[in-house]
Amino acid sequence: MNKARTSGSSSGQLDQLSIDTIRFLSVDAVQKAKSGHPGLPLGAAPMAYVLWTRFLQHSPSNPDWFNRDRFVLSAGHGSMLLYSLLYLTGYDLPLDQLKQFRQWGSRTPGHPERGITPGVETTTGPLGQGFGNAAGMAIAEAYLATRYNRPGFKIVRHFTYALVSDGDLMEGVAAETASLAGHLKLGRLIYLYDDNRITLAASTQLTFTEDRAQRFAAYGWHIQSIDDGNDVNAIDRAIHAARQETERPSLILVRTHIGYGSPHKQGTFAAHGSPLGEEEVKLTKENLGWPIDPPFLVPEEVEQHCRQAVTRGGQAEAEWNATFEAYETQYPELAGELRLLIKGELPPGWDANIPQFPADGKGLATREASGKIMDTMHRTLPALIGGSADLNPSTYTELKDAGNFEPPDMAVGDLQGSAGGGWSYAGRNIQFGVREHAMGAILNGLATHGGTIPFGATFLTFSDYMRPPIRLAALMGIQVVYVFTHDSLALGEDGPTHQSVEQIASLRAIPELIVIRPADANETAMAWRVAIETRDRPVALILTRQSVPTLDRTQFSAADGLKRGGYILAEAPNGHPDLILIASGSEVPLIVEAREKLLEQKLQVRIVSMPSWELFETQPGEYRNTVLPPVVAARLAVEAGVSQGWYRYVGNDGDVLAVDRFGTSAPGKMVMREYGFTVANVCRRALTLLKTPRKGITHG
Repeated sequence: MNKARTSGSSSGQLDQLSIDTIRFLSVDAVQKAKSGHPGLPLGAAPMAYVLWTRFLQHSPSNPDWFNRDRFVLSAGHGSMLLYSLLYLTGYDLPLDQLKQFRQWGSRTPGHPERGITPGVETTTGPLGQGFGNAAGMAIAEAYLATRYNRPGFKIVRHFTYALVSDGDLMEGVAAETASLAGHLKLGRLIYLYDDNRITLAASTQLTFTEDRAQRFAAYGWHIQSIDDGNDVNAIDRAIHAARQETERPSLILVRTHIGYGSPHKQGTFAAHGSPLGEEEVKLTKENLGWPIDPPFLVPEEVEQHCRQAVTRGGQAEAEWNATFEAYETQYPELAGELRLLIKGELPPGWDANIPQFPADGKGLATREASGKIMDTMHRTLPALIGGSADLNPSTYTELKDAGNFEPPDMAVGDLQGSAGGGWSYAGRNIQFGVREHAMGAILNGLATHGGTIPFGATFLTFSDYMRPPIRLAALMGIQVVYVFTHDSLALGEDGPTHQSVEQIASLRAIPELIVIRPADANETAMAWRVAIETRDRPVALILTRQSVPTLDRTQFSAADGLKRGGYILAEAPNGHPDLILIASGSEVPLIVEAREKLLEQKLQVRIVSMPSWELFETQPGEYRNTVLPPVVAARLAVEAGVSQGWYRYVGNDGDVLAVDRFGTSAPGKMVMREYGFTVANVCRRALTLLKTPRKGITHG
């Protein structure tokens, strides 16, 4: 073990002193909090130190500098490793914040969270998600570099690094991502694998014994192995070699020992998820030659050495700014476009060509309307990039003439399904394959990188495969657009495995996710406007497979009411409804028909289109009470999904025509009819409600 040092003159001694500073800042913080994961920082500090002090291009004074290298700690449980690095290299993260690790209101939460700690690129913790995020960042870099770089002007040119763990590699999302990243030949994607062979509960010998190097080689990755995780020179050489590899993502397997230096816990799962304990901290410091007191010791020479990152980063950023100014002079149009993307701003007139759809009783599916909208919109939105989980013909999400995001040497003649516009990293259609989970994680990486508006598409029922990254997108408050089609029993013959029942309610349960289920083509156009203009949270568009009528907006309220989440589509003839029919999506035309029948019986009926609960709840109480008056006659909500949540809008005295069971395999119209989604059944339930005493509810 390494013996006592408080200073050192040689570079090797300074390296070791710096590495041990990282280790014990992390250990002391975990011990003070009496909570955390000390084992990873103890073992992985050498590789992290080499990366951050010798290779990482970043500017601690400006964590948002666009051309910085991205670093993702996918093994987010080792968060104190990252916080120690951020503090030492000069980010706005004072030592006092390390002392407040995992405490209320601190900038050092238990797992890294984007938006809380300067320098944290993405929220990690659920294992495998950061693995996928980093691949998304690499895709963003490749797309923007190919679109905007010109000879002599490498405006976008950086690496994406991640530190990944055994747990990350075990998760299925990592396998999906690694397969796609290898296919895409993402040469500027480099992962350091903390190969400590210990999980939270046991040794990997119990569960994880395949040859990881061969596995990733089969995916098409560049593989290197380092036998000693403390060998900084070997780590240096490996990272250098990975940076020289241009056509394969790199995985560097670094054999480490979890809890390195701990006499009783090194190499055991006891070092993974719990503090070492005061006595073991003391013994570990003695074992590695570190002063027992004071805690949170930072030798002056280490601080000076690591803080050189501020100067280096400032110089690199200044050089980049000068290059950009010259680029702007020579390529003003491209530079102007890129500046907007970097700022996250939309170009003027981006929505000028979004179509307005004429009234049509036959109509079209909202998925098809969405495709027409995307076809016009993407031509004025260079930030829009994404794809589907092998479902473009069904989800209508191919960006026509925008090309496929593929390695530049991919031969068009050898492939089917070209979107036009060629095959290169400038293509904006990402062919995710049947990989919904990886798609969601990659979309988050595209969004956190900046400069893009990512979208992903699949059938609504398969949103279940994407729930972890959807939740994280909402948690981070980032712009991702999900296009979920085939949204109900009306899907028909494919049966209950494909017919969505509980998925809309499940998505509505995620805080900060906006769920929009438009009623017709024009509401779909407004939904896309909301999705593109909403920069601080993800949006899920819920679209039909079957055709729905395009409403005559000369007879009904304008579709821009969708922006408020819920609006009066048609008022009662006397303005004082006895009955309010509420619906979303494809059930709105159903209640429109039912209203006509009820009007024939001289009933006063209002129709409310409710495409988005989340948008409706952001409206002032006065507006919500105008749409749904506190004291009114009956309320009936109609939606081809579970009833969960709808009683907030109809009250205990109201009724919900819903689907609180699974579907069945039969033609879609027949299934809808057998499940009660008919004009006659809506009218019957409405008339029953009108005979029932009511108390009324308030939306204050």
